[in-house]
Amino acid sequence: MEKKICEALARAVEKGDVSGANVLILKDGKEQAYCECGLRDIENETPLTRDTIFRLYSMTKPITAAAVMLLVAQGKIDLGGYLFEYLPKFQDIKVCRDGEFVPVENPIMVRDLMNMTSGISYPDDSPAGRQSGAVFYELGERLYGAQPMTTKEFAEKMAGAALAFEPGTRFRYGASADILGALVEEVAGMSFRDFLMEKFFLPLGMKDMDFYVPQEKRGRLAKVYDYGSAGLCECPTDHLGLRYNRDVVPAFQSGGAGLCGTLDDYANFAQMLLQGGRWQKKQILPEFAVHYLTHGGLEGSQDKYLWQGWPCLSGYTYGNLMRVCRERSRTTLFSGEGEYGWDGWLGVFFSNEPSCGITMLFGTQQIGIGRAATLIRKIKNIVMSELA
Repeated sequence: MEKKICEALARAVEKGDVSGANVLILKDGKEQAYCECGLRDIENETPLTRDTIFRLYSMTKPITAAAVMLLVAQGKIDLGGYLFEYLPKFQDIKVCRDGEFVPVENPIMVRDLMNMTSGISYPDDSPAGRQSGAVFYELGERLYGAQPMTTKEFAEKMAGAALAFEPGTRFRYGASADILGALVEEVAGMSFRDFLMEKFFLPLGMKDMDFYVPQEKRGRLAKVYDYGSAGLCECPTDHLGLRYNRDVVPAFQSGGAGLCGTLDDYANFAQMLLQGGRWQKKQILPEFAVHYLTHGGLEGSQDKYLWQGWPCLSGYTYGNLMRVCRERSRTTLFSGEGEYGWDGWLGVFFSNEPSCGITMLFGTQQIGIGRAATLIRKIKNIVMSELA
């Protein structure tokens, strides 16, 4: 299996699909394969190695969901409660209906944020997307200034942006997880970063997982590459209001996209979930909370909005900020029913297979991840064929 994975990586690097990538496979808590190929820094010919730090982008979301679930288990957050009960700015929000901005009929519930049914948008060309885009624009404009936007300030400004639809009526991928980061701060009485450090990163030994990369580790941070006419070229980007070099502790600690870490860091988190919330004889997250977290799903016809946006997720539903496999015969890769996980904008990917105890992690830093996604599916098919 390891040889097949290494060969798949080598072909992708040789074709210029990715500058470099690595893969980590575990089964029943034991490492089965680790492969790496290519460069994390083409200009300086620096190999992509096991200790390479990746910008996780949306693979931050499952960790945010786990943080919320811990507070739910402690009786501090009610998934069926209204968001404005915790963040009052969300009490008088508006929705775009028939080209007009009118008061919502159904306030946002916390579970709407967990399932991306809140109506909160990422920036796009829709009326609601343009309003959220204005908030992200201000976030970016202040990113390197003396008063950068904070996590809570971002959430409060997003409360002034209209929703794309009535909460709870459909699915739309957006900035809901960033609002959850502010919710955790409000309920826990500490920064989102401090909460994650105390409750997850330190207990799980996720030694490089953070919202920033200290100077002494920055040489391990992979560069971001894009496809150009002359091949792969570095693309320094502050996408979604996140500093490219991750060189300071950010004021905006993005629950949707902000974390950086290694495959080994994320493997510890993924294994904790597969082990019912336990890690090295410690209960990090209650077992029932883990079951709820990893068995989410959309309701009724909401799945169709997921598939319209991402046809490759046919056979999946979405809940608690992760995909969940419902019908493996309809998927575009080998997955068991109940498989869950998520990926990130620059090509990182994680998958847990509860039915056979398999964890797969993939790392790269590539804009335009279509080619990386093809590679991920090929590797996942190898893994399931050999180990499931």
